[in-house]
Amino acid sequence: MSDDFTPRNDPPTGRRGPDQPFNWRGFLLFAMVLLLVGSALLVRNDASRATAITYREFIDLVREDKIDKTRDLELIQQDTTTAEYIKGFHFKTPDGLKGKAAPEAEPVSMPFSVPVSIQYQKEELKALMDQHGLVLIPRYENNQWGTMLVSMLPIFLLLFLLYFLVRQQLKSAGRGALSFGKSRAKMLSQDRNKVTFKDVAGCDEAKDEVQELVEFLKDPKRFQRLGGKIPKGVLMVGPPGTGKTLLAKAIAGEADVPFFTISGSDFVEMFVGVGASRVRDMFEQGKKSAPCLIFIDEIDAVGRHRGHGLGGGHDEREQTLNALLVEMDGFDSQEGIIIIAATNRPDVLDPALLRPGRFDRQVTVGLPDVRGREEILNVHAKKVKLSEHADLSKVARGTPGFSGAELANVINEAALLAARKNLKAITTAELEEARDKVRWGRERRSLALSDKEKENTAYHEAGHAILIELLEHTDPLHKVTIIPRGPSLGSTMWLPEEDKFTHRKSELLDDLVVAMGGRVAEEIQFGDVTNGASGDIRMASHKARNMVCSWGMSDSLGMVEYGESDSAVFLARDLGRTRNYSDAMAQKIDEEVKRLIDEAYVKAKDILLQHKDKLDAIAAALLEFETLDGSQIKDIMEHGRMLNPPPPPTKAATPPPLPTTPENRPAKRDDEEEGGLPGELAGVPA
Repeated sequence: MSDDFTPRNDPPTGRRGPDQPFNWRGFLLFAMVLLLVGSALLVRNDASRATAITYREFIDLVREDKIDKTRDLELIQQDTTTAEYIKGFHFKTPDGLKGKAAPEAEPVSMPFSVPVSIQYQKEELKALMDQHGLVLIPRYENNQWGTMLVSMLPIFLLLFLLYFLVRQQLKSAGRGALSFGKSRAKMLSQDRNKVTFKDVAGCDEAKDEVQELVEFLKDPKRFQRLGGKIPKGVLMVGPPGTGKTLLAKAIAGEADVPFFTISGSDFVEMFVGVGASRVRDMFEQGKKSAPCLIFIDEIDAVGRHRGHGLGGGHDEREQTLNALLVEMDGFDSQEGIIIIAATNRPDVLDPALLRPGRFDRQVTVGLPDVRGREEILNVHAKKVKLSEHADLSKVARGTPGFSGAELANVINEAALLAARKNLKAITTAELEEARDKVRWGRERRSLALSDKEKENTAYHEAGHAILIELLEHTDPLHKVTIIPRGPSLGSTMWLPEEDKFTHRKSELLDDLVVAMGGRVAEEIQFGDVTNGASGDIRMASHKARNMVCSWGMSDSLGMVEYGESDSAVFLARDLGRTRNYSDAMAQKIDEEVKRLIDEAYVKAKDILLQHKDKLDAIAAALLEFETLDGSQIKDIMEHGRMLNPPPPPTKAATPPPLPTTPENRPAKRDDEEEGGLPGELAGVPA
């Protein structure tokens, strides 16, 4: 017997198979049509089969003696209606014999019916019948079945309409009443799944770890001979967009086995027990298609820790999780079914789900390093037309912290920018612009800024740039711009020479000094400050508090962790936790954080006062050219001028300003009222 589960395209035979559900909808529709036809036939009386004539024509037939006296002349009266008519036969020459000689035209007896009203025509009819020797025989008709069917017809129509509406609602809620508890897993067959390990880049360790799953699915007997058991379940953990789903598809594609995919939220329904039924049905489908791979995305939607919930647990979710645990214990790994689940919140999963025998192995799919980012860019660059001079390694170095999904978005945005410029290929300039757009937002050149705001932004960004160049433990300066981008009115961008996974204390202290540079430059030049440093203050405060509370970088407080870690909070579990230090220690922590920031502010002020001429030169260059590269800033610091100045910016066409009157004065922006971001540090953390 063949094990091929590919659907056959045999021609229909017209017969219903033993497993095919009965078509109740078609049966009811056929019954309704049959009912209508039967009602019409029953209600239809005998007069409808006879020739209908008028009362005047009937009188003429009687006077001309054309009534067939060999047959009864009946007066029909119906019990259920007020209709009355005379039914009989009269002699008539056939149409085909008209115009021939009278002896040859033999008349035939034809039925007729004529409506009458006995109440008004009784005397006239009696005289007419007596005069011509005719007898009118009264007869009563009782059509109860037809009347009953006609009266029941609206009820049948209403029932059919209600059935149709309820059926549509059940179908939309649970794919039909008969399949409400069926699994919603979508099967991706071998011929449709073209994803392999060649399409996955930037996670070499994860690919090596799941390689044995591919070998097991290809040749299970190889592992069974030695008595080894392949893991039943594999849990992929990693930030969003790192390629967990793509890696699962690649495993199925490499092994050439069916791939079932379902989301954790597809199990949870408002009706208790439906999710558990869908879990059981999913495993039944997997056993029929073994060897196969079942992928559950966002398993934290159904696998959350039991017993933790505000206002009580969700019975449906817990029953679904229990069914999943039982099913994973109920099948043997030798059956050829491997469960792969993905989540970015492993801390909220139930411990019973992670024990050996269920999800035996955890594969971490983290953010790619610089080499991995370049490989990912190369994979996505194959789908677009890239210039020969485009440098993907430079883009990879300038995108630390980017996930695979963000890198794919960079390539797509670069293609859109090149198409907007009518270019034949994507160059490095479009790639860098796309990177800046994905990271910090699109340039807002149309934003109307006054000369005073532009000057303030230029000095703010110049303060950051000088400190980055002069301090020893900072990353290289990449770009400085006063063009509004995203929420900020200006940006100072720096890029690390290599990926960093640890930070030294000296580097963190210099980062605090750089963060203070914008506010210090405003104070030195204008003798006043703006709300433009709100983002810098927030970043510096967060970094200084981590240095004191989490990283043990305070000499006075020592290497003690104060407070919990910065991991994501599971509200139901972490709501009742209290801090692990006293109020007196909290005051010392606040004083230590303020000391670090105050020392950074003083150091930034001393450096900028010593290089006030460089501050003025960089600010003037920014006002003239709007955007400067790191090399141009270095030229100003070393030579007092730019050796290779950029081209002058193109002025965007703006409408002429309206006269300022109380009626058309523009309203104040929300970000100005609540602390906007005129200038922001735009460094890329590791």
